[in-house]
Amino acid sequence: MRSRAGGGAGRTTYGTGPRARPSAAGGGAKTVLAASAALAAAIVLIVALVNGAHHTASNGLPLSDAGVIREQASSKHLDPSLIAAVIYAESKFEPRTSSAGALGLMQIEPETAHFIAHVSGGVRFTTSDLQTPSVNIAYGSWYLRYLLERYEGDEMLAVAAYNAGFANVDEWAAKAREEGRQLALADIPFPETQAYVQRVMWAQSQYRARYARELGLR
Repeated sequence: MRSRAGGGAGRTTYGTGPRARPSAAGGGAKTVLAASAALAAAIVLIVALVNGAHHTASNGLPLSDAGVIREQASSKHLDPSLIAAVIYAESKFEPRTSSAGALGLMQIEPETAHFIAHVSGGVRFTTSDLQTPSVNIAYGSWYLRYLLERYEGDEMLAVAAYNAGFANVDEWAAKAREEGRQLALADIPFPETQAYVQRVMWAQSQYRARYARELGLR
């Protein structure tokens, strides 16, 4: 996203004396413990899947933090597959810091994040908060909603602005209106932004089809 304007714990060891012959009671206890451990592992796995632990479908499309995406989509009135698609286009669900200083899953620049914090009342926000996936997705989702409202629900313009900055998109859209038409994808003068919009639109359809359950779409 461009700016809006342009030591380990010690291991406990059991049974240090001579090896004892296991009793029937001891064997039963071990069986119960093993079964309990297996059940606990199964529960952890189920919870991880429900909450969107990082996994990849057969087509190589990654997804993580699905629970956060669902929550933000609901609170910001967004399509969860759009949020997932922007994350895919920005970072492929691998949080990092770009050469331009953009941070996290949704690659939010500090300037944009502080603008969002100011407008949305995030008085305790610090730039380092963007390293936290839940905060990053919340801020990126807020910005998507802001852009959609700015462009009256036009996803193409909102996604273009997420990449190129709304000042650029405002200028392109105004020029198109002067010529008596709406801004089309082919009119965007930045090849990078054209490719970005196409990538997000493709990914949105793929996430909607392949991760409908994880994203709460069914």
